[in-house]
Amino acid sequence: MISLAGVGVDAADRAVLDGVDVELTGRTTALVGPNGSGKSTLLRLLDGLVLPSRGRVLVDGLDPEHDLVRLRRHVGFVFTDPDAQLVMPTPAEDVALSLRRTALPRREHDRRARELLAAQGLGERADASVRELSSGQRQLLALTAVLATEPVVLVADEPTTLLDLRTARRVADVLLDPPAPVRQVVVATHDLELAARAQRALWLEDGRVVADGPASEVVAAYRASVP
Repeated sequence: MISLAGVGVDAADRAVLDGVDVELTGRTTALVGPNGSGKSTLLRLLDGLVLPSRGRVLVDGLDPEHDLVRLRRHVGFVFTDPDAQLVMPTPAEDVALSLRRTALPRREHDRRARELLAAQGLGERADASVRELSSGQRQLLALTAVLATEPVVLVADEPTTLLDLRTARRVADVLLDPPAPVRQVVVATHDLELAARAQRALWLEDGRVVADGPASEVVAAYRASVP
């Protein structure tokens, strides 16, 4: 379970998040709302990339302020720009690097990396230069590399931005039905098709949660609010 109790985050002269009280227990939750509403900040609280100015955050009992190392092993984070997290020359090497965080013997890393890439349709590109991949392939690679670390909680910040429709749906399919051991997914997105497929959605405005409920209902209300 993810719990935010009285959480606020201040930046410069304004509150990016203010008075957020929510418990997330379902398998998939989408965060929707306009730019600047606090979606990305809320996500970053879950991985300790941002710490609360007020209140408390717990992710399966782990407090980012006191359990950061354990939390980072527990939570996998997919960024909007895959280039922010792809560090090795080829896809096989990048996924193999992630596998170093698991209990898998090192001699098995290359084999397992290629299996994971093949499962995402990237098997034939395993030894290509990462720079030669399309934006969609790089996002799938980044997602695969994060899943290779075997997180229990997966968070993703605008993972389908600038992707073509087919690749966006593929990324959404993986996020909404992730492999074990992932138990919980939280995704911030402007892709309302993706958001509506989640079990639950939070609508944020000006750092506050203005609606929380079944994703299809919250997304419909948010869509209707936009002129």
